[in-house]
Amino acid sequence: MAQKGQLQFLKVKALKNSDKALNPKDLEALALRYVSRYATTKHKLKSYLHRKVREKGGDEEHINIIINIADKYEQLGYIDDALFAEHRASSLLRRGYGERRIEQALKQAGIDKSDQMNALILSEKGKWDAAAKFAKKRRIGPYASEQYDRAKCQKMLQAFMRAGHDYEIATKFVFAKPGEMVEQNV
Repeated sequence: MAQKGQLQFLKVKALKNSDKALNPKDLEALALRYVSRYATTKHKLKSYLHRKVREKGGDEEHINIIINIADKYEQLGYIDDALFAEHRASSLLRRGYGERRIEQALKQAGIDKSDQMNALILSEKGKWDAAAKFAKKRRIGPYASEQYDRAKCQKMLQAFMRAGHDYEIATKFVFAKPGEMVEQNV
């Protein structure tokens, strides 16, 4: 016998395997399940619902329903793009990624420029610590066990750049001798 909360889950699971088109109530159930399971953005929720409608053979009327559901969930606070951007930026900073990489991740998540502002300010403030974290994780420069040759340093510099760090900061870490303190010039 199904317990109290399982009925809705079973209904959504049953929709997965059925061939019938989705009605607004089904879309609402799918959206609610999605936002309850994942930290998401408005763009990602719309993409998810569009994909589900395409899989079930939906039509143009579903587009308006999807937009209404996304707007409703944003007003209810289930989706907050600015908060998502801040969390994503702080997560990437802790992992040692730079500003450009963070901006790219936020753009890929479909977050507007206005919602990105606080996250980009956060990444600007934490760029030095993120670079130090990246260098320590990869054993680059002051965290290396030995001084590397020019070709190896060039590869490390490229890794820094792919991680989204500024060239100036990257060169300070890459060309530092092992055990040397790298000075932050702000």
